[in-house]
Amino acid sequence: MNIKRSSWSRVTSLSLRWLDSWSDYDPSDKTNKHKLEYLRILPFILIHPACLAVYWVGYSSVAIGIAGVLYVIRMFAITAFYHRYLSHKAFKTSRTMQLAFSFIAVSSGQKGPLWWVSYHRLHHQYSDQDSDIHSPFQRGFWWSHIGWVMAHGNDKTRLPMVKDLQRFPELVLLDRFHALIPLALAIGLYMVGEWLNASYPHLQTSGWQLLVWGFFISTVLLFHATACINALAHRYGSQPYETGDNSRNNVWLAILTLGEGWHNNHHYCPNSARQGIKWFQLDITWYGLKIMSWMGLVWDLKPVRKV
Repeated sequence: MNIKRSSWSRVTSLSLRWLDSWSDYDPSDKTNKHKLEYLRILPFILIHPACLAVYWVGYSSVAIGIAGVLYVIRMFAITAFYHRYLSHKAFKTSRTMQLAFSFIAVSSGQKGPLWWVSYHRLHHQYSDQDSDIHSPFQRGFWWSHIGWVMAHGNDKTRLPMVKDLQRFPELVLLDRFHALIPLALAIGLYMVGEWLNASYPHLQTSGWQLLVWGFFISTVLLFHATACINALAHRYGSQPYETGDNSRNNVWLAILTLGEGWHNNHHYCPNSARQGIKWFQLDITWYGLKIMSWMGLVWDLKPVRKV
């Protein structure tokens, strides 16, 4: 009886943590911070083999197009708003735009805004030192790429690092219940696909096809492209500026992440809204922010300091 109660208690606790990531927040928790919690991130694990369903659902121009659009839009939300705006205050915007793009970024499955920002700020504070939670020089490639996200010690939002963001209750709410947003996106894609299949059969798409391409494949590619900045942009590429760490500029990563690959530039001038310092350094996020500034949606984009 006690065994059954204990098992039920663990299932209940896990379910609550999936729903509310702050449900068991305990800053005094002494559990091994490097312990991997596979059950906690089971949905994230399962989304990878789910991509193989592409062999059964097939493909269509609609499905591939939606996957591409969702990749770009969500990557922009992460790079422009999670990173350059919320983490580094590289520009200003309205509270409405802050919430809208944070919502889009949450749909990427890379957790909530406060969680993301707290660990990124920690990374800059201790870049490539012992306390850097995802430096490839501390625990290797796989840890910096994905292991640190799965670790018990990095499960909770580092609240002291994001005191400025805690004054926005809508961002706190997004952070706590972040898991619901990707789930809603997945359900929405399936429903849209079924509607297209019924209303426009000549498009040759379906609910399952949009779910696989638009959510599973797009989200997996999005995560691993973002994670490559941690794992590869501190090892491979050029280092034109002395930053006291191993950050590198990598053109291939810049293409995949809409400009984040100019990582040495970023560590040299972290508060700049532009990371492609040279005219030939492709920085699509910067171009997007410039267009938004012309529209009055963002303003006061911080420039690159003179080099």
